[in-house]
Amino acid sequence: MMDAGRAGNEAYEQAWLDYRRIEDEALRESYAAVCGRLLIAGEGAELAAARSELRRAIAGLLGSEPVDVSAAPADAGGGGGPGGPAIVVGLADRVRESWHEWAAEAAGVEAGLDAGAGAGAGAGAGAGAAEMPGFETLGDEGYAIRTGADGSVYLLGGGAKGALYAAFGFIRLLQTGAEIRGLRIVERPAYPLRMIDHWDNADGSVERGYAGGSLFFDGGRLGERAERITDYARLTASVGINAVAINNVNVHAEETRLLAPERLSDVARVADVFREYGIALYLSVNFAAPIELGGLGTADPLDPAVAAWWRETTAEVCRVIPGFGGFVVKADSEHRPGPFTYGRDHADGANMLADALAPHDGTVIWRCFVYDCKQDWRDRRTDRARAAYDHFMPLDGAFRDNVVLQIKHGPMDFQVREPVSPLLLGLRRTQIALELQITQEYTGQQRHLCYLLPMWKEVLDFEAGDGRTVADAAGGRKGGASADEQGAAENEGGGWRGGLAAVSNVGTDANWTGHLLAQANWYGYGRLAWDPSASAEAIGREWIRMALTSDASVEETVIRMLMDSHAIYESYTAPLGVGWMVNPNHHYGPNVDGYEYSPWGTYHYADRDGIGVDRTVATGTGYAGQYPPAAAAMYELPHACPEELLLFFHHVPYDTPLKSGKTVIQHIYDTRFEGAERAAGLLAAWDHIANRLPARAYVEVRERLAHQAEHAREWRDQLNTYFYRKSGMADAHGRTIY
Repeated sequence: MMDAGRAGNEAYEQAWLDYRRIEDEALRESYAAVCGRLLIAGEGAELAAARSELRRAIAGLLGSEPVDVSAAPADAGGGGGPGGPAIVVGLADRVRESWHEWAAEAAGVEAGLDAGAGAGAGAGAGAGAAEMPGFETLGDEGYAIRTGADGSVYLLGGGAKGALYAAFGFIRLLQTGAEIRGLRIVERPAYPLRMIDHWDNADGSVERGYAGGSLFFDGGRLGERAERITDYARLTASVGINAVAINNVNVHAEETRLLAPERLSDVARVADVFREYGIALYLSVNFAAPIELGGLGTADPLDPAVAAWWRETTAEVCRVIPGFGGFVVKADSEHRPGPFTYGRDHADGANMLADALAPHDGTVIWRCFVYDCKQDWRDRRTDRARAAYDHFMPLDGAFRDNVVLQIKHGPMDFQVREPVSPLLLGLRRTQIALELQITQEYTGQQRHLCYLLPMWKEVLDFEAGDGRTVADAAGGRKGGASADEQGAAENEGGGWRGGLAAVSNVGTDANWTGHLLAQANWYGYGRLAWDPSASAEAIGREWIRMALTSDASVEETVIRMLMDSHAIYESYTAPLGVGWMVNPNHHYGPNVDGYEYSPWGTYHYADRDGIGVDRTVATGTGYAGQYPPAAAAMYELPHACPEELLLFFHHVPYDTPLKSGKTVIQHIYDTRFEGAERAAGLLAAWDHIANRLPARAYVEVRERLAHQAEHAREWRDQLNTYFYRKSGMADAHGRTIY
């Protein structure tokens, strides 16, 4: 598993692009019969990257590199020709004639690749595989994979990015042991924005990073790890990510200077690598940069001098960095500067930056994580959960078409369990991106196993009564809403720019993510951002086969570990949606009252009689009323509220009965005991497959799982003891509580 990657003296793994030789000889030979020749029909950086990746993958998986063959573009539809089958990579319009022949062959009409052949080849071969449209509808990023009459495999992109994604898609088929005869696959990404945000600092540290230092920065220097940055780009592009912000949203003095002319060449070096893999580079910017970098006396977004400074600075950035993606902005949040300083609103601030980027087709990613972080804990009417909706919902429709509001999946801060943010489904005339967190700030910090895709799927599939899901909203799609409810942003203003964004879990550790199995979250985020209908289990199985093993029995054990892990983690940490019972600042380990008297708005209000936050309209903060009527009614009443969120929305007595027949306090006791037992079960399951795992992987993961089992017991004992002492109610089963 420790392989070809090396940056300076740093050896590191290739993760899911670890092209281990296929052990099944018959399968290997069947692939080799198709993969012996490679034809690249076209030129450009992405096609060159596709060629390089295919050669590397085929050499590793099959034992020999393919022979490069050439043909005039007009002959590109001719397949392998007299030398036998070939892999043909190019743009769909280069093989227009063959394309129409295939469509006619499949359906006798303009569209119609049948969904059956290849639909089971991977997690993403879902809705997009059902038909073969005219090549024009693929867009720049869509692709088709089709087996020709002579056995050649055509990897065809609607644009150069699509051709690169087709190459990675085909490699994924080989790695997962799929059938490659009779392929009829069409894939189009669900979202135009599929982004990863790095919280990396110029000194090489990573905020909320649990996998080593920054890939991009090292002691103030940027882009020194050229080979590793290239491998990062390969891995990221392989799952369809097309945008990366390289620096922390909390922009300090040194990161502010990334906009300075003397630093732009360093940024451009990283952007050049990204561009080869279809990735646009973004920079997180300091809203006060006109003061700190430009020497102005104000950062007022309506001041003409401020707007002019941003226009000139942006023009220079885009001159030095072709294809620059845009800016990510955290403003008026957790002591960061913003438009509120000048009596302006967030539309004023975002639109000023959007106007500077518009001539260069750039995008402003404006974070909606805005709340009062100096709250009086005695004040039960102020509610941090309300803040994003209260700030941004009145501004719906006020933002430029190249502004995307980035909204955390829940109203608080990436907790183990919280409801979906009502802002995600509330905004109808504004571009949005759903923000997730791959790094495990509150979910075990990559010391505990916690596969996040089941939780993310719940978020994406959530709908508030009108049939329109969060997945629909992030894609600007109507879903179940009527046409007159749709905002102009869905079909006007140059098209939808929104989608998904997530905070990276990657660093300089040899396995990239600290916990080897946390790679599945990085991989899985990209696959889910490409196709939100894909299942968490299918994606997890892909990762296991590509990164870990082809042993079917090992796969069954590991996929069960992954799929159970979030529920296990939730069961021994904060109960029933209440959240925040962690040590302040670093957020690791149990501390039930750690944030109870803080100014951060993070309370559980446990007393001798009960626990939970009253967020009802009738008697509480009114947060429940921010949802559409059906969801608001569900959350308003304790008996209708989903029990996993009961304490998020309601303050209830400890003896409140749940649907299981247990009381709230007994549920807390039971789930803590069960959670600790199941955490120990993860370690036992891993030990059971020890002799079928790579030795290094076994040892690395076992160390983490052993810590998790021990730490889960600490969570169990601290939480159960706290609530026993608070309530005075004994465990019905007489187990040890201190």
